[in-house]
Amino acid sequence: MLVENPSSFESTGQAEVARGSVRRKLRTSEFMNRSNAEISRGNAMKQLPGWGTTALLAGLAVGACGQNGDPAAIQQKLNAQFQITTVTADRSEIVTAGSVVVLHKDGMMMYGITSPLAPSNSFKNGKIGQGWGGFGKDMAISLLTPGGGTAASYPQRKAVAEEKYWITGVQVQKDGILVQLYSDPFDDVRYYGNLKIVFPNKKAIPAMDAALQEVAEVLTVAPVENPAAQATPNQAVPAPVADASAPPVPAVPRYQEIAPPPPPPAPAPTVSVGEPKARVAADLGEPQRKAVVGTREIFYYSDPKMKVTFIGGRVSNVE
Repeated sequence: MLVENPSSFESTGQAEVARGSVRRKLRTSEFMNRSNAEISRGNAMKQLPGWGTTALLAGLAVGACGQNGDPAAIQQKLNAQFQITTVTADRSEIVTAGSVVVLHKDGMMMYGITSPLAPSNSFKNGKIGQGWGGFGKDMAISLLTPGGGTAASYPQRKAVAEEKYWITGVQVQKDGILVQLYSDPFDDVRYYGNLKIVFPNKKAIPAMDAALQEVAEVLTVAPVENPAAQATPNQAVPAPVADASAPPVPAVPRYQEIAPPPPPPAPAPTVSVGEPKARVAADLGEPQRKAVVGTREIFYYSDPKMKVTFIGGRVSNVE
């Protein structure tokens, strides 16, 4: 049987005790070092009062600079800039004429007013397109069309840049500004369509100036050339005020005498086969030219233009 040497146990125990003492001393030193470092940092913070508050306020200031624009203020500005045109319930006629706008971009899809919904268009990155929004709206139009019709069942037309339209609606939304345009008749058909001017950052409404600039890139109000033409159908245009110093304008009779028509022109003289030459000369006068061809004698007249042939002194042919 193997027996361990008691002296080896003793040596080993002493070594373990020694190693434990060293580890305790190291842990104590490490703890003291960390504590001193924390105390030093605390003293440094005490020597810089308000630093944490200053950093917090600076962060809040940056956040405030990135806040969204005011949609209510933008809407108010757009309402002042664009006078809305109102139309009848079936969209066939204008009730109150508003602003006329000039569309500066190609590609806006518009449907005939018989379509139950206006087609959707979006303006972003300088271009007008239909995209998924237009596809979804076409599906909705198809569902609302009776008899199995689709969006393609209605007249369609793509607007051309610099054409003029009536504006029948404008609304600030969270991701853009939605406007609805309405046309005068093209080949007896009126068209309408929606156009969303998409904000560059869909999650933030831009500042007032930036939003108005986005709108102006695609449409602006057309200058009014004839203010009377902009009057609503139910609003009478005031008559001009007469100048008291101007001489009176003579009254024009309601019915004016009409001169009788000139008498009809005298019938042109006629020549019949068999008439004697003397009778023809008496009716038509002397001819401008005469010719003799064998037994035939020919008279040429210019007024009326006529060629009369005589044989044996009588008319044989008239041309």
